[in-house]
Amino acid sequence: MAKDRIYVCHTFYHVYIAVVKELNLDKSNRGNAAIVLSTMSNEFGSIAGRIKNTGLFSDVFMFDEKEDVSLPEVMKYHSDRGNLILNLLQRIKYTKELGKAQEEYVPVDFKEYKDIYVFCDSDPIGFYLNYKKIRYHAVEDGLDTILYCDSARYSNIGHFGIKAFMARLGLIFIENGYSKYCIDMEVNNARDIKYPMSFYKEVPRKQLTANISEKDRYYLTDIFMENPGQLLAQVAQIDSDKRKVLILSDPVCDLDTRKRIMRDIIDEYGRDSVVFIKPHPRDVLDYDTEDFSDCIIIKGRFPMEMMNYFPELHMDLALSIFTTVDSIEFADKKIKLGADFMDKYEDPAIHRENEQI
Repeated sequence: MAKDRIYVCHTFYHVYIAVVKELNLDKSNRGNAAIVLSTMSNEFGSIAGRIKNTGLFSDVFMFDEKEDVSLPEVMKYHSDRGNLILNLLQRIKYTKELGKAQEEYVPVDFKEYKDIYVFCDSDPIGFYLNYKKIRYHAVEDGLDTILYCDSARYSNIGHFGIKAFMARLGLIFIENGYSKYCIDMEVNNARDIKYPMSFYKEVPRKQLTANISEKDRYYLTDIFMENPGQLLAQVAQIDSDKRKVLILSDPVCDLDTRKRIMRDIIDEYGRDSVVFIKPHPRDVLDYDTEDFSDCIIIKGRFPMEMMNYFPELHMDLALSIFTTVDSIEFADKKIKLGADFMDKYEDPAIHRENEQI
């Protein structure tokens, strides 16, 4: 008998959206979904146990997904042969071998599930499902990710039409809905995407979060917050008359440049304010140093959207470099510094992907 649903997640934010999607279902339909946590690019810590304890998911699987760079037998097919035809023939082989290489690490039989939801199918799981000819739903990696970076087109600049046609035949793999076995691609905002596609399915994330009841919010705090009181205590210790600024870090540039970026942001936007820093889950810069002793570092690895669920929390300003701040509800003003800001610190070609398509 086929099982209901399974989600493949690569980040804490992916888990957050999977949980929110489940909380939008009738209570009679909950507890029938499974979730897969890929450790390829993220350390999930103890969250698997907390997910299990809520009973919201029937199973939690860990997936030791393998990048192509760790597989010499795959990387030998990842080079420029100097000719479109030769490159495409090589890519057919690369597509098959990368998918095949995942087989011994995949922890679950996906064919047992009616619906498979994959966040970031550009990762090897997409190649695996293509290799096994398993149909699935793609889900946008982050909030408005495709709007700001159409990675499918950016990663396949040059003869995109030919490559997309081959992907639809299942010969090569292209993420974000172009795969032969991708049923549709859930996006937050389909209307403003530069290249709208028929397989885009608009599922506004604001609508998903708006439907969550007060009672169901406990599922989120139980899963993501090891010590929710710590966050409130950090905010409560500050004089209520003080201006409060939250900076969301992004894992950009090398660590020395990232440190300089953060100090520049603090100096420009944090004057005469109490500055909070919430490190990105993949940001390995050590903020518990003298360089940031004038700031309050928010501990814990959780999606910043979790901070919306604390009515006591309020910031005068929240800002980021590239992280989309539209979903923040606890700040009076929100700023996304974006590409113009980053042009001062690195080659603009690195972060202006859509302009190069």
